[in-house]
Amino acid sequence: MKTTTKWVSALAFDGVADTGHTVRIDTSVEGGGLGSGMNPKKMLLCAASGCSGMDVVEILHKMKVPFTVLEIEAEAEQTEDHPKVFKYVNMVYKVDAAPEYLDKVERAVTLSQEKYCGVSIMLSKHCKIGHSVELIRKD
Repeated sequence: MKTTTKWVSALAFDGVADTGHTVRIDTSVEGGGLGSGMNPKKMLLCAASGCSGMDVVEILHKMKVPFTVLEIEAEAEQTEDHPKVFKYVNMVYKVDAAPEYLDKVERAVTLSQEKYCGVSIMLSKHCKIGHSVELIRKD
């Protein structure tokens, strides 16, 4: 695994993976950036959510749990002093599964958080990561 991060302008950078995929890392204009991308800590929350989400999708498919929506809301509180690091992370998994599948959805999320999601497991070495599941209705 390899990435190259290239400075664009102000505080904007493009992260390029060895696969050729590019993501913009930036901050707000008020913070000295261009406002053209996600800041690094928000990107870290998205990485944890995406990593875990991939696990949950695969596990639910193996468990034959029908669903069409999976949304993960991640929230973190930071310390006041520099370096500002996460005190905790809370992840809410919103899935449109039927109530009879709640136990399986919760099991899939727990397996991801405790066994499979490398990003969440790395973060958990530093701060507590909480999670919950909400069943949502299809629109």
